[in-house]
Amino acid sequence: MEFSKSFSIQALVKTIKGELLLDSTDPYSFIAPSAYDTAWLAMVPDGSRPCQPMFKNCLDWVLNNQNEEGFWGEYDGHGMPTVECLPATIACMVALKRWKTGEMMVDKGMAFIEANAEKLIGEIYGSNCPRWFAIVFPAMVEMAQISGLEIISPERKKRVVMDIFDKRERILEREELVDKNHYPPLLSYLEALPALCNFDQEAVHKHLHADGSLFQSPSATARAFMATGNKDCLNYLRALAQRSTNGVPQTYPMDEELLRLCMVNQLQKLGLAEHFEQEIEGLLEQVYRNYVNQDQSRPNLKNSIAAQLYKDSLAFCLLRMHGFSVSPWMFCWFLREEEVQDQIERNHEYFSSVILNVYRATDLMFPGDHVLEEARSFSRKLLEKTISTANKDQHIVPFPSFQSVIKHELRFPWMARLDHLEHRMWMEEKNNSGLWMGKTCFHRLSCLQNDKLKQLAAQNYEVRQTIYRSELEELTRWSKSWGLSDMGFGREKTAYCYFAVAASTPVPHDYEIRMMVAKSAIVITVADDFYDMEGSLDDLEKITDAVQRWDAKGLSGHSKTIFDALDSLVNELARKYFRKHGTDITNSLRDIWSETFASWFTEAKWSKTGFIPAAEEYLETGMVSIASHTLVLPASCFLNPSIPIYKLNPAQYESITELLMVIPRLLNDIQSYKKEQKEGKTNFVLLHLKENPEADIEDSIAYTREILEKKKKELLEHALMDGFNDFSKPCRHLHLSCVKVFQMFFDSSNRYDSNTEMFHDIQKAFYIPVEIGAPKPLPLHSGSKKRYPTVAANYHFDQRCKNRNIRLAANSLVPQPLSGHPYMKMPMAPKFKLCFM
Repeated sequence: MEFSKSFSIQALVKTIKGELLLDSTDPYSFIAPSAYDTAWLAMVPDGSRPCQPMFKNCLDWVLNNQNEEGFWGEYDGHGMPTVECLPATIACMVALKRWKTGEMMVDKGMAFIEANAEKLIGEIYGSNCPRWFAIVFPAMVEMAQISGLEIISPERKKRVVMDIFDKRERILEREELVDKNHYPPLLSYLEALPALCNFDQEAVHKHLHADGSLFQSPSATARAFMATGNKDCLNYLRALAQRSTNGVPQTYPMDEELLRLCMVNQLQKLGLAEHFEQEIEGLLEQVYRNYVNQDQSRPNLKNSIAAQLYKDSLAFCLLRMHGFSVSPWMFCWFLREEEVQDQIERNHEYFSSVILNVYRATDLMFPGDHVLEEARSFSRKLLEKTISTANKDQHIVPFPSFQSVIKHELRFPWMARLDHLEHRMWMEEKNNSGLWMGKTCFHRLSCLQNDKLKQLAAQNYEVRQTIYRSELEELTRWSKSWGLSDMGFGREKTAYCYFAVAASTPVPHDYEIRMMVAKSAIVITVADDFYDMEGSLDDLEKITDAVQRWDAKGLSGHSKTIFDALDSLVNELARKYFRKHGTDITNSLRDIWSETFASWFTEAKWSKTGFIPAAEEYLETGMVSIASHTLVLPASCFLNPSIPIYKLNPAQYESITELLMVIPRLLNDIQSYKKEQKEGKTNFVLLHLKENPEADIEDSIAYTREILEKKKKELLEHALMDGFNDFSKPCRHLHLSCVKVFQMFFDSSNRYDSNTEMFHDIQKAFYIPVEIGAPKPLPLHSGSKKRYPTVAANYHFDQRCKNRNIRLAANSLVPQPLSGHPYMKMPMAPKFKLCFM
């Protein structure tokens, strides 16, 4: 079974490499086409043959891409439609009605809207109704009405829809066509605005880009062309239709390097990077060359602000994580642009995915990266504001599912997350295909490509679970055979120890690394508990001396059990290393363990005699007794390339190893000072408080955290960048993984000492099948029948529109030709009446 799964994985990897990561691959295939924009191009009539569409391929796309549930447009990571699909579905139906085709598809689309509009609109209803939806949805409802389609809504939801129309009215009254306060500008929604007579048509010409587009928006440009016949708009649309044969994107042109970066990021988030290492490294090297060769003094705003900042923060994150030397100004340029900052703050809901990307990039902060601290403060403040607004109104803009992603990022520090569970979380996240917000919806990864990636990710995860379960069973037998799980005192942490290494190690298929680290962690836990709570001072002196001599003579009981297990483990590792490299490392391994046992004995003497060391003396011992180096250094001998043997010598520890030793100690002490104070033990937080009588406990904790944050930045730099030590990248990353494990255990409490807190995480890591979601049919609204397009009750909108001076004449949403231009003469409804059921 495991072989067949592995074969299936490799076959899927080969397929995906051929489709996604070859240089010849079209990066536009990574991005889902926009049903909304494609429908607008499908509406454009041929100038010489007005009864036929100019872009027949776009009409064909509409005909061939209706979801089986009846809607058009992208769905979330669980296959469920979002509110985005409502305007897209209406636009597609209008396009089909325009050309008198797809009648059954229109009926099916009407049934979908009747059954689901209430639920979808309800997700964003209230003061946080997205600006884009308030602009676009009413316009699409009006266009549908003009085309003879009665958009049906339950009677009790009449007020909801009317409120959206009211919000549209307020937006039109308040906003200029293009101003500094709103993004994207109102003019970029040209296709959804009242007729051109309501504003100076020269505004369209004034804001056309050099490529002939209106804000690089296909839908707005299609509307501009149908209204003006502008040849530059036509050339843009033709180029777009020729370039995008399978539906058009919502933005064109797009930065192709950005699209490839998004695909690399998705591979990493889904836990698939190990299968594509060569391709990822090649792409990032090219991105780095482009970065080095471009002008670093100012941002390259060839994209929209949202797309450019999304790209720059993502590129920084990926490059720094892969060891490339890049300056934070690569994406922090927005801090120098006051106007850009103001625009982001005023439109923080729209920029939420971009702001989140900025916040993620600041996780990779090195010493001296003060600009990253500023960017982190800026982005966190706006993300918290978005969450606060969402909590108040039970919504979040742009989409409710995005709220959980932001909360996760703010609640759990990157350093406290284990890769294996992060990959699972991203597979199961509804919005895992969403990138940055466009004009009317998220730019999303192509459903076809993303579904293949998720299929591969799920299979990959399940294979790992199978391997991990088998190894945990083996480890449990080993622990029991040496008597370590039946000591009768202390903590039995076999599952915790294995979970920590399996869920965090950067070498997920390296059996030897996982088993030796887990076995070492079990011995450390049992021995540490023996020194802390079970052994008398005489017992502890004997076992400490035995480890120094490496001779069990004189030991009995628990001491003998611990020593025998340790001796077996060291001999096992030494034999394996000798078979691989022909060198005996037994003495080096014994020296590391001797140093660790000596530190435990020192701390036990302090505790049992009441001796209080100086804080500096305590830390010198405590950074050894936490035993993180005892886990990592022996395991690093089995990496490829291996560490030099002399690095196992305590006198030769690299700075990254010393950081690895001190960070977990400080993390532990912040969480355990109350317990240790009660037990009469010492602790760095308590010692600092004793040496600074003018301070209180919060001051002492703050002081310890300040040291801790500095050390973590140093370790991150030493782990990711070359030139700080002689260790290979795999060895440095193993140091980083170990620190992340300790950060996870001691982030907000002492999870390692809890018997229950890790249970659910272990279940998800090893046992519970991953749920990636799949398209599911939506039920029709309760009590409804397939009866379309009939209307049960009419709501006359004319008087209310008149009272509010909204210009909703029958032709207001139908693009009209100027100066006799023969484009887009849509059939007219005799009288505008908006109907709801």
